[in-house]
Amino acid sequence: MFGKLRNLWGGGAAGSGFATVRPVPGEDGVPYAGPLIELAGISKIFLVDDVQTHALRDVNFEVARGEFVAVNGPSGSGKTTLLSICGLLEAPSEGAYVLNGHDVSHLPAASRAAVRNREVGFIFQSFNLIGDLTVFENVELPLTYLGLPAAERRDRVAAALERVEMADRARQMPSQLSGGQQQRVAVARAVVGDPQIILADEPTGNLNSRQAETVIAMLCELHDSGATILLVTHDPRWKQVVQRSVELFDGTIVA
Repeated sequence: MFGKLRNLWGGGAAGSGFATVRPVPGEDGVPYAGPLIELAGISKIFLVDDVQTHALRDVNFEVARGEFVAVNGPSGSGKTTLLSICGLLEAPSEGAYVLNGHDVSHLPAASRAAVRNREVGFIFQSFNLIGDLTVFENVELPLTYLGLPAAERRDRVAAALERVEMADRARQMPSQLSGGQQQRVAVARAVVGDPQIILADEPTGNLNSRQAETVIAMLCELHDSGATILLVTHDPRWKQVVQRSVELFDGTIVA
């Protein structure tokens, strides 16, 4: 588990050649006005034992800055792969990915990690908390890869836990928490670095209805504060809270 998360955040302190996705003036003095996320003709092919699996096929998809978008579709439709490409966890096999006006389709792995760590927060269905770290240490983990001083890390973690109403659980272990509480900690970890983009992969899939509603309410609050959110889900209830939904089927956007 730790190795997986280290791959997610590792490289954050290194230079990437990519400025930022934040709305800052460009060379002409004007902030980039195009889509924050723009996928053009994206395909993703996985090769396992000489067998090709087409996870995505010619996907064209845009997300404006500050949008809250749901990606729906049946299991195996390519939702998680789409999210992984948007979050720079995977590189496309074909097509172009333009992030805030910069083509990031072929960034090397270390540069993708650097952008990911500064700009993207991830929330997973299975929480992905490290069992032998406290709540505080789990939330602090992404900040260690940014090379922040201990005092700043402490202040940011305290603020993030307060935001999700888990400050009183900071010294507890994940095994001492309910599923809903663990997902709150995962949300705190996702936002502690002040990312511009939140990618949530079935964040309510392992929760009961009350816990799920709490997590979705937190995502709505993050959106209201300016975050751009992509929510992968198969739950039709959440179509009512997002601004827009897209449907994936067999690796293709059909609606």
